[in-house]
Amino acid sequence: MLTAEQILAAHKANVETLFGLTNKAFEGIEKLVELNMQVAKTSFGEAAETAKAALSVKDAQELMALQTALLQPAAEKAAAYSRHLYDIAAGTNAEVTKVAEAQIAEGQQKFMGLVDTAVKNAPAGSENAVALVKSAVSAANNAFESVQKAAKQAADVAEANFQAMNTQAVKAAGQATKAAKRSA
Repeated sequence: MLTAEQILAAHKANVETLFGLTNKAFEGIEKLVELNMQVAKTSFGEAAETAKAALSVKDAQELMALQTALLQPAAEKAAAYSRHLYDIAAGTNAEVTKVAEAQIAEGQQKFMGLVDTAVKNAPAGSENAVALVKSAVSAANNAFESVQKAAKQAADVAEANFQAMNTQAVKAAGQATKAAKRSA
């Protein structure tokens, strides 16, 4: 039976966890805002430089050369932005997952403690029922661990695919830039 102190401690722990997760979410948002401000500031400066360069162009061939020169860096910057964005999201997600896993592990421990207490106080002749409960709890824990491992593997595959896609996009932009330079 739970005492008032145990219930109060559980509520206090849940509130602390909630505030911890909220702080992690805000840290992620702060990083995102900082990244976007940095990109906006850099983009503004680059736009000014590009406008100056475009105004000093004397003919169509120079304009084509300018456009070609801007294509590769733009693709690389977009890829870098995507990587930063992904890193922020992945980092925030990792923190939340770590807290959730700790909470789940603690809950499993407490539940097993309740099961052990119930087993000790079980009436004689209920050994089969106790074994069934322990088996069910063990199966549930194993299933949960399998789901966790599968989710981690899926996340790893998704990250690898994201990185490969990013690399391919930059490579394609580089090839397009080379082709445009050859034709100009």
